[in-house]
Amino acid sequence: MDASIAPASRAAVVTPNDGAIVGARALYIGTAGDVAIAPRRDMDPVIFKSVPAGTILPVHAAIVALTGTTASNIVALF
Repeated sequence: MDASIAPASRAAVVTPNDGAIVGARALYIGTAGDVAIAPRRDMDPVIFKSVPAGTILPVHAAIVALTGTTASNIVALF
């Protein structure tokens, strides 16, 4: 199967940080709130507002920023 469309094979807990590289293919949001994601490390984060608990955001997340993120229990999917 093409790796770009294959299901995630690894997961890790994310602690939002304005500079740490995550590099996730998608994010699971455990507790509802806003999620600030930079799709590339050279881009400013975009805030996904009011993401419901249990959502999988199918976006590349180079950085999950602390500034602007109120959601918690976030899991990176690789």
